[in-house]
Amino acid sequence: MGSVISAEGKKFDVTVPVLIIGAGACGCSAALAANEKGVEVMILERDDKPRGNTSLSGGQIPAGGTKLQKAAGIVDSADILYKDILAKAQDQCDHDLARHVANESAKTVDWLVDRYNLPLSCISDFTYPGHTVPHMHASPSRFGAELLTVFLQAVANEGIDIATSAHVTDLFADKDGRIRGVRITRPDGKHEDVGCAALVLASNGYGGNKELLNKYIPEIVDAHYHGHDGNQGDAVLWGEQLKASIKDMGSFQGHGAVITPHNIHLGWPSITEGGFQVNQDGVRFSDENHGYSEQALNVVRQPGHVAWTIWDQRCQDIAIQMHSHQEAMKADAIKKCATVAELAKTVGCDEATLQQTMNENVEMCQGKRPDPFGRNFAKKPPLTPPYYIAKIQGALFHTQGGLEVNREARVLKEDGTPFPNLFAGGGAARGFSGPSDWGYLSGSGLMSATNLGRLAGEAAAALVSK
Repeated sequence: MGSVISAEGKKFDVTVPVLIIGAGACGCSAALAANEKGVEVMILERDDKPRGNTSLSGGQIPAGGTKLQKAAGIVDSADILYKDILAKAQDQCDHDLARHVANESAKTVDWLVDRYNLPLSCISDFTYPGHTVPHMHASPSRFGAELLTVFLQAVANEGIDIATSAHVTDLFADKDGRIRGVRITRPDGKHEDVGCAALVLASNGYGGNKELLNKYIPEIVDAHYHGHDGNQGDAVLWGEQLKASIKDMGSFQGHGAVITPHNIHLGWPSITEGGFQVNQDGVRFSDENHGYSEQALNVVRQPGHVAWTIWDQRCQDIAIQMHSHQEAMKADAIKKCATVAELAKTVGCDEATLQQTMNENVEMCQGKRPDPFGRNFAKKPPLTPPYYIAKIQGALFHTQGGLEVNREARVLKEDGTPFPNLFAGGGAARGFSGPSDWGYLSGSGLMSATNLGRLAGEAAAALVSK
């Protein structure tokens, strides 16, 4: 898997100017952008139907200063978004690329909405951890599959070819790293070789590859994986052989509230609006609202590797806007309780202990008690009955380390110089989260996918048009 083959003497029966590996938000954005420049494009998708991490996401793209935000009366800018990215990553990401993507973010969202009818609207009734203003632009039910459907329709409307069941297993490259083509392996084992003038890697990360997880992020390897199994780290493996610069391989986006055993994630407003989590003893164990990514390991470290999220109707009314939260309700994965006694019975803990936890939360909301974990509850009212509760686990959504790219989304070599014709975006590229799980700013996955995808498509088209 993930081999780089010498292109010396190689002839291709078919050659396409721009090849793109992966038909998610990144691949579709790249294809649409390159196609606009009049360049022939083909997307290669390993599945029989595109359904990667984009379709599993919350369908939310952060941006600063869009037309939608201005129409909604939201005052935002690229500078605010840039500062939020850096603050969440504790300044440990690529500042120049973060600045560039923040600057391009409004252009990208406006482009997708205006030209390709992406069904986005601003989320203004709550903000995710690390967002100082409402940056999020979301699909109607906060569901990535909605966005992917529109992306794929836009690609079809433009006459761009998507070859499905086309698993790219190998790259053909010259000694200088110029990519000459790819090898496709079909489900029946047959091979097809396709040449290209430029290649865009939009194949996401390595969340589905246990071997790579053991190597780079052993602490999350046994957690529930909530991403697409096809994310096997092909881009990273090719990059290693090409001697590409690979950064932040210990970084990932986790999620600290995936219901078990149903494997459906809660809408995060259940936390942001005042809900909290307890372990099997009925005791809180962390600042739940610091970020849903880093909360994954906090949960994994609890007895039995599980916890319970508790919230109330006020939180529920906002969280229920999320598709996944609606699915959890339909699956009867969320229990409604009239009293603390019922909550304690659900958890299986001592009622007096849980009641003390609830009482302490009331005092923290009233400003009478500091939270030992540093969370500020004073901005929200205390929880009131009826309560909602769900048993949850920590999960891995997708990895954030990957190929280092420049402002054109061109992959860089170990010496910092760009490859002649290789581009990457989304989960295949290094993210903006720094070296660990705590740096993930909500929505960064789709922010990288759409912006780096568009930039890669534009740059690849310009390259092959020279």
